[in-house]
Amino acid sequence: MSRIGLFFASSTGNTRRIAKAIKKRFDDATMADALNVNKASAGLMAGYSHLILGTSTLGGGQLPGLSTDCMGGGWEEFLPQLKDVDFSGKTVALFGLGDQAKYPDEFVDAMGIIYRFIVERGARVVGSWPADDYDFISSRALLNDEFVGLVLDQENQKLLTEARLDTWLKRIAPEFGLPL
Repeated sequence: MSRIGLFFASSTGNTRRIAKAIKKRFDDATMADALNVNKASAGLMAGYSHLILGTSTLGGGQLPGLSTDCMGGGWEEFLPQLKDVDFSGKTVALFGLGDQAKYPDEFVDAMGIIYRFIVERGARVVGSWPADDYDFISSRALLNDEFVGLVLDQENQKLLTEARLDTWLKRIAPEFGLPL
């Protein structure tokens, strides 16, 4: 098993806290440090065959980035750097944070944007998540009535976060060779 790359972008710090919670569950031999994309490079990300990518969704369904007050940059600036990266042969799991009450029309849209970007470049995405326990109107992260990755709502369902995270990590463990 090769090490897993763990990359995220966060505007409020919630996505960073979730990335660090994921990292904390594994040793250094299994998973690299949780790294904000504003400190990453395309070459670094391309070097991993297994990736976990996290994002928040801002405002009207936007990726976190400088234009949306993401400290130091985010996915908005980083995705263009990945346009020539071949994700073929890479296994990727996604997690996204959103507020289903305040933004029900674009709930976790940023995760859907990242999903489409990496799938267009050959990634195999694992770790879909049921949409049943959420109350929203639409989401670009929905595919066949499931989210393309783990969805967390730290504003309205924070008490469900740990259980959802544990369940999701158990689901993706076989795809990543993770010791859970």
